[in-house]
Amino acid sequence: MQKIKLNNNVTISQIIHGHWRLDKWDLSKHQLANLINQCIEIGITTFDHADIYGNYTCENIFGEALKTNKNIRNNIQIITKCGVKLAMHKFPDRKINTYDYSYDHIISSVENSLRNFNTDYIDLLLLHRPAPLLNPNEVAKAFNQLINTGKVLSFGVSNFTPYEFSVLQKSTDHKLVTNQIELSPYCLEHFENHNIDFLLKEQIRPMAWSPIAGGKIMNPIDKKSDRIHATLKEIANELNIKNIDTIIYSWLLKHPVGILPIVGSGKISRIKNAVDALNIQLTDEQWYRIYIASTGVDLP
Repeated sequence: MQKIKLNNNVTISQIIHGHWRLDKWDLSKHQLANLINQCIEIGITTFDHADIYGNYTCENIFGEALKTNKNIRNNIQIITKCGVKLAMHKFPDRKINTYDYSYDHIISSVENSLRNFNTDYIDLLLLHRPAPLLNPNEVAKAFNQLINTGKVLSFGVSNFTPYEFSVLQKSTDHKLVTNQIELSPYCLEHFENHNIDFLLKEQIRPMAWSPIAGGKIMNPIDKKSDRIHATLKEIANELNIKNIDTIIYSWLLKHPVGILPIVGSGKISRIKNAVDALNIQLTDEQWYRIYIASTGVDLP
């Protein structure tokens, strides 16, 4: 599998394993360590997290698996996110969900993630969502501290618009290396809002979360997902491919912006379906058939 150099500090795998629902996979720490090693064996070395995943539990679950074999950490890259504050029983003083990108919160979030992962550095830290009160100068100050202490090697964002990305980038000396966005044949939002065009112009590779649209494409729930599913099946038959999720990943991988799909499954068979997509070359016409199935409108 191709390795992607984000900057001089971090190189990641072209496909990323996502742990949004890790707490639902019902894996022991040894079973999870085995899954991580299976991913490494097929070329996936990058693992995506966020402090809030599993109501603040998934980072720790992953960290416990890493403790079973100290060599694993040397062979992987860890992505995590911060900035969202959930109102829940663990934080009785919080009345509502909010965002916090103050210097103190970013630093404390990273320190907590380091403890959870049982590591002394994070390969890539992302700001989880844009926020109306985000102060770029506060963020830049935190980034400088984290880089200078070696606790974070690189930075990016998640769910930012092109303008939000540009505002933050102007305030920090550290290049933002990615924008993690929802992207699938079902969700074309970032084609329509010109985020993909912006990232292509800036030569920044986006990460795609929910690439199979939370299962809506695999198990259609409306006319749009019905159209996409039917088209994917047709193309899978044309290419003699068994699994339509492999076609979905190949659709993402074909785009010249260099999309990095995040596979959020705890089953190695489903993860392998994404890796199989690296060996598939859709024609332009096949790619557009999927795009048109999503929009429901022929190209002009």
